Amino acid sequence: MEFEKIVMERYATKLFDGRKIPESKVNELLELIRYAPSSFNIQPWKIVIVTDSKVKEKLSPASWHQKQITTCSHLLVFCANRDIAANINLLEREMVKNGAKPDDIKSYIQMMRDFEKGLSEDEKLSWAQRQTYLALGNALNGAKFLGFDSCPMEGFDPKEYSKILNLPKNLVPTALCPIGYAADKQKEKLRFPKEEVFVYD
Repeated sequence: MEFEKIVMERYATKLFDGRKIPESKVNELLELIRYAPSSFNIQPWKIVIVTDSKVKEKLSPASWHQKQITTCSHLLVFCANRDIAANINLLEREMVKNGAKPDDIKSYIQMMRDFEKGLSEDEKLSWAQRQTYLALGNALNGAKFLGFDSCPMEGFDPKEYSKILNLPKNLVPTALCPIGYAADKQKEKLRFPKEEVFVYD
């Protein structure tokens, strides 16, 4: 599918038909998400994948009973990881494992560590959440590319999600992306005219 068609045909699906997406297709989507860009390549996110219908039912009240949660095939819970230092350490190990020489990347790793140390706890979360939305973008367009539908959602209670999913404190639920096959129909897209969006300087 051409990228322009993906962008124009993707929409926020409000109701899914309950069919399960083949795991092979889900795994393809996860790879597209995994390769999302992030600042410094720190990748400060975790994605919790919910497939159990009982867990979805528990999450429904914390999602304002929106039907996407219980009718989707898979519910992807995008969590910002505010333990940025741990991810820097992990990235360093992966870079070395993939052939980088420790001395060659020493200054780059130190630059990341200095960046992390300069952030307050609130700033760490805000930064990680902004990065997480880059991964969400890959999920939305990737789903349509692979032949199924999705819905970006912020309408939920992150604290309740953390309790229900038993998440560690460093992971903060930031956005939801239920995926599946649409049971509703796309409405005509409405966007601001380009004169309202783009400013030439």
